[in-house]
Amino acid sequence: MGIQRRNVLAGGLALAALPAIGQGKQYGPGASDTEIKIGNTIPYSGPASAYGIIGRVEAAYFKMLNEQGGIGGRKINYISLDDGYSPPKAVEMIRRLVEQDEVLFTMSTLGTPSNSAIHKYMNQKKVPHLFLATGASKWNDPKNFPWTMGFNPNYESEGRLYGQDILRNRPTAKVAVLYQNDDYGKDYLKGFMEGLGEKGKGLVVKSVSYEVTDPTVDSQIVTLQSSGADTFFNITTPKFAAQAIRKVADIGWKPVHYLNQVSSSVGSVLKPAGLDKSVGLISMQYIKDPTEPRWASDAAMKDYFAFMKKYLPNEDPADGSATYAMAVSQLTVQLLKQCGNNLTRENVMKQAASIKGFQIPMALPGVLADTSAGDYALFQTMQLVKFDGKTWQGFGEPVAVR
Repeated sequence: MGIQRRNVLAGGLALAALPAIGQGKQYGPGASDTEIKIGNTIPYSGPASAYGIIGRVEAAYFKMLNEQGGIGGRKINYISLDDGYSPPKAVEMIRRLVEQDEVLFTMSTLGTPSNSAIHKYMNQKKVPHLFLATGASKWNDPKNFPWTMGFNPNYESEGRLYGQDILRNRPTAKVAVLYQNDDYGKDYLKGFMEGLGEKGKGLVVKSVSYEVTDPTVDSQIVTLQSSGADTFFNITTPKFAAQAIRKVADIGWKPVHYLNQVSSSVGSVLKPAGLDKSVGLISMQYIKDPTEPRWASDAAMKDYFAFMKKYLPNEDPADGSATYAMAVSQLTVQLLKQCGNNLTRENVMKQAASIKGFQIPMALPGVLADTSAGDYALFQTMQLVKFDGKTWQGFGEPVAVR
């Protein structure tokens, strides 16, 4: 089957608020009195392997929960498979999870291309396809795809935020754009152009794309510099983001540099690129940054660092993808808490569409998870941030993303 990695870890937290296992139990595939089976595919290998830490953190989190007694007395059987950031491989792995492992639902499958490849299949099979690690706008389409729900704020909305910021603060900017040539990159670019508006579209003097199979984006950066641009929107995944940041600095280009949030991790992107070369980057946040001093006494962050030290001592706790994974895991536990003893795929989806003002411990204060049957977008606000050489610092007021 070409499986690169398979994690089948049991873990769980005893939640006193959950109803005891007893009368009124309803089970679908992947659920029983003793087990809840959850599937995941993620790139542990390939061009987006930096995101593999998300799967490792989720596996460790569920392991921790199971050691504490499970969720409602049931252990989480988390099955995480390597898709190499390859859509055909993702299809193969998802079919295995649904048809052989018979998971109750999938969570945190990563990447716009891979999720696009399994989108119709999951809805045809009526398997909850939840909390996708991608912010493509199409995940919020409950009318046509009622079994799919994203996690990240919408890429288009985030791109629009940056475009509006440039239009407001740099109305004479000369803008260059680098984007990944797929739905992920094009979603960001679409929102960015909408944010600039009709008057602002003329500010973009050059845009170039790259393929995920490209070895580097160095030549694209040189091309963009030669355009005379003084502002740069960097729409890249971690490997290429680090390359772009480093190349921009190495060739002496000094644009106002906007970086998409999915590659804003200090640990997996900015450190490899060079913290000194990352000073001044502008991005956005909705999850707490583990490098930010203001969270030093925060209870949720203290729990996070203790968890990482005990369960993943060889991973970098400064990696923002790790706090992201913790947030997704915490929301998944809330979902299962809402499901109680009705662990059918239909009820899982019903409860996912009924999350009301939940403050995920690892999310920024006031950034609440909230869904309805007609709107699957989880988050409504995000915060512009600038990197000071050590950590991201917020500026301005949080901005609505819808």
